[in-house]
Amino acid sequence: MRPPPLAGVRVLDLTRYLAGPFCTMLLGDYGADVVKVEPRSGREFRPAGATRDSYFFLSANRNKRSMTLDLKRDAGRALFLRMLPHFDVVVENFRPGVMQGLGLGPDTLRERHRRLVYCGISGYGPDGPYAARPGFDQIAQGMSGFMSVTGTEESGPTRAGVAIGDLLGGMFAAQGIQLALLERERSGEGQVVDASLLESMIGILSWSAGLYFDSGQAPGPAGQHHPLSSPYGRFRARDGYINIAAGRPSMFEHLADALGRPDWKTDERFRDVVPRLANRDALTAEIEAALAGDDVAHWVEVINAAGVPAGPVLDLEQVFSDPQVLAREMLVEMPHPEVGIFKTTGLPVKLGGSPGSIRRAPPLLGEHTEAVLGECGLAPEEIAELREREVV
Repeated sequence: MRPPPLAGVRVLDLTRYLAGPFCTMLLGDYGADVVKVEPRSGREFRPAGATRDSYFFLSANRNKRSMTLDLKRDAGRALFLRMLPHFDVVVENFRPGVMQGLGLGPDTLRERHRRLVYCGISGYGPDGPYAARPGFDQIAQGMSGFMSVTGTEESGPTRAGVAIGDLLGGMFAAQGIQLALLERERSGEGQVVDASLLESMIGILSWSAGLYFDSGQAPGPAGQHHPLSSPYGRFRARDGYINIAAGRPSMFEHLADALGRPDWKTDERFRDVVPRLANRDALTAEIEAALAGDDVAHWVEVINAAGVPAGPVLDLEQVFSDPQVLAREMLVEMPHPEVGIFKTTGLPVKLGGSPGSIRRAPPLLGEHTEAVLGECGLAPEEIAELREREVV
């Protein structure tokens, strides 16, 4: 196996909460050496007196090392600038202007280090009328239009069950960093990468935005069924829910046979996609009446065997015991000094020749301060003096 694709890339990670840490975790998963620079006073989501980090922290900080540094002090900022030439990437998710206020804005850093890739992740981007606003996940979900197409008419606009704005912001930021590193190989120059929660959420609207562009009318909540296809959605069986996606005409015919209702194929209400959409409620009721005769597991096998995509709606306990999930190594366990056994999700992208890996459990606060500073050329006695002065 060749080294992972980001081997040799070194990242200074100034991020906290979720979008930024998720971004840098993705870089670490594929080989980057990510150094998490944390305040001496402690880290987010760990109250005073807590005996371990929360899973909110642990879930986005594997494959990193941790050092402490007080960037509010002149000596801390001077040390940061001294470390800078040893790194390729700086990532931060402060509100726009905070890094400039510290004297560590992108222009300042790139004047000192022309190959540096500087990534800022924010709620709305570094300019525009909302730039100075604080940005959090659910705010972006709502302002992007995402919540307006999620949920049902009865529920009203609905948030996703995960912090999808934060996670997508981190993913797009990681993509931007990798693109900037690739371009640096051609030009020899780094650049500034901007990502925001709002733009990331708008960026995935896809055909929901297309429906609006095409008709001029804002689509409403999609509910449990695909707006453009039927039957394509969530249905109730005897013991739970099943998703069925009969996305082509032939699949509907196969589904009708699999459920013992070949008459649907000649029923004027259902024989073509347009009437199936117009009579979605009636078709859903008939499908659920057929499914009520047996359990989800039975129907998943029968419907898939008929060539129609179908799958159970699982809770997380079921997900992390599912044989396909386990076969694809999407559950990883490793020792951790506070948690005991640290569990984390696996890598969703597998590379055949230069794979990523989960090498490190999330670090303890400041666990690697001496090692990182030593790699940056500081002698042990100098590091000890910085500790005594409470800079690190």
